[in-house]
Amino acid sequence: MVQNIFHTWDNSGFYLRRKVYYILFAAAVIFVTSYFFPVLFNAAILLIICLFIAVLLDAFLLYRVRKGIEANRSLQDRLSIGDLNKVVLEIKNHYDHKIHFIVIDELPYQFQDTKWRRKGEVQSGEMVSIPYTLTPNERGEFHFGKINVLIDGPLSVVQRRYVFHRERTVKVYPSYLQMRRFQLLAVASHLQPSGVKRMRKLGHSMEFEQIKEYVRGDDFRTINWKATARRGDLMVNNFTDERSQQIYCIINKGRVMKMPFEGMTLLDYAINASLVISNVALQKQDKAGLITFAQQLDAFLPADKKPTQINLLLDTLYKQQTNFQDPDFEKLFSVVRNRITHRSLLVLFTNFESYESLERELPTLKRLAHYHLLMVVFFENTELKELIEKPAAALEDIYIKTIAEKYRHEKRLIAKELQAHGIVAVLSTPQNLTINALNKYLELKNRQSI
Repeated sequence: MVQNIFHTWDNSGFYLRRKVYYILFAAAVIFVTSYFFPVLFNAAILLIICLFIAVLLDAFLLYRVRKGIEANRSLQDRLSIGDLNKVVLEIKNHYDHKIHFIVIDELPYQFQDTKWRRKGEVQSGEMVSIPYTLTPNERGEFHFGKINVLIDGPLSVVQRRYVFHRERTVKVYPSYLQMRRFQLLAVASHLQPSGVKRMRKLGHSMEFEQIKEYVRGDDFRTINWKATARRGDLMVNNFTDERSQQIYCIINKGRVMKMPFEGMTLLDYAINASLVISNVALQKQDKAGLITFAQQLDAFLPADKKPTQINLLLDTLYKQQTNFQDPDFEKLFSVVRNRITHRSLLVLFTNFESYESLERELPTLKRLAHYHLLMVVFFENTELKELIEKPAAALEDIYIKTIAEKYRHEKRLIAKELQAHGIVAVLSTPQNLTINALNKYLELKNRQSI
């Protein structure tokens, strides 16, 4: 919801334009020159008098109106991380003449932009809109400050500053814009252009719906012989797609998820992907839940498909932060074993930088896969690919390329090792994480593996 509220304002601030100082400097030069050419002395005096009159007249035209302009900022109540979020500044002119202005918006410190300013003009009695976009790269609370507007007088020798108190705090959520886009694509069945593959269904659903009379074309293997004997007519079992399956997104918040990529951490990409998968799961009538953990269990949201579940997921995910501690997978298994009683799809977002790191956690992952369908989503290091493809100019470059190839090969070995133990493995680059993870979920859903 866009809010558009005018608050208090200050009109303190009187400034002389740079041209005034240039004229004063020119007058000083003329005064010095008049020592040698006395005729120039009167010209310098006249120049200063004209400048003084211009300043007084310009100041009068600016300050004769108590509230000459109004300024406001319009933006959404929440911003989406990693996406372009639109912000609009509105400047309204109450003067009886056209004004030129410079507007300075005090952006949240997270953007590290202290030189933001825009110039423009607005006719008398009209309003002008100044749209711009912001792309936050971290979640949390962002505080917008005041709006400062500098107005030039008609003679452009005096500036008046208006300060509008438009302080506002907004929350930066996981990429709900991306979530909505995939939701619309899923509803419209236009997922292929986004990289989501349509999978052919295999086998039959096992969720019973009703018993009905046999008609030509029904599968004879679904004949219910007991009902047929009671009715005297052929009766068949009717099945429907299985629904209300439990989908849990499990997010590792340990130090391996602190790695940055294009301004965001791997944790941010995992959170965005989990939000999209949960939303699509809810659209498919599945129950979506969430677990975040590091050394301790940080958040546990039981799987549900109630209408408010997606808002609960957003409120839980936007404040999740990572640290430099190693995760405790044993504690994760204990929580899953005790609190998730039905077989579910567990989508674990984590990362393995070496084969040894997998070996430490593999026993716990195998135990999780024994009770649930486990899908492990981990990241491909794109910088290794750049090092491998870069031409070697020296012996040191050859060593670096060899080590990079070794680590990239280990990533593939990790995926094969997980699959060998019945664990679904998804190796993806951060920018394609959402698409690849959603592909695999829909594949498992269509094959009725859950």
